Amino acid sequence: MGIEIEKKFLLANSDWKNSITSSHTIKQGYLNSNSKRTVRVRVLDEKAFITIKSKSIDISRQEFEYEIPLNEAIELLNLCEKPLIEKTRNIVIHNSNKWEIDVFDGDNKGLIIAEIELSNKKEKIDLPVWIGKEVSLESKYFNSTLIKKPYCKW
Repeated sequence: MGIEIEKKFLLANSDWKNSITSSHTIKQGYLNSNSKRTVRVRVLDEKAFITIKSKSIDISRQEFEYEIPLNEAIELLNLCEKPLIEKTRNIVIHNSNKWEIDVFDGDNKGLIIAEIELSNKKEKIDLPVWIGKEVSLESKYFNSTLIKKPYCKW
């Protein structure tokens, strides 16, 4: 069993764009998105994964992720709740911390969220100048919520 400990932030400015080390196209959908668990299918560039996550407790939750055949993931996306989540994930390294900056498209176009995974809840991080408000505990920013109430309807 894996444990995901993650913090999410809005962006204060676009200075992060100067430090992108790689970018990836993501299309994902949810086979189950209730408050106790989510089951997600994700296509990341040319790879595919199925992920099961437990309910969040504070900023952590159980996470199980498995690579699956790309053609099966594409078929599973057709079974997912709509709309699908479409985004570009930009990787930025700041003070040896890996930040994932998701620039959403589709029904969530205009939303940009920075995420950082931590090794433990008490880990100290040096926040870059481009980080804005923390939204880790605000469920409206969860991908599984964005399929129910997309950013375009806020």
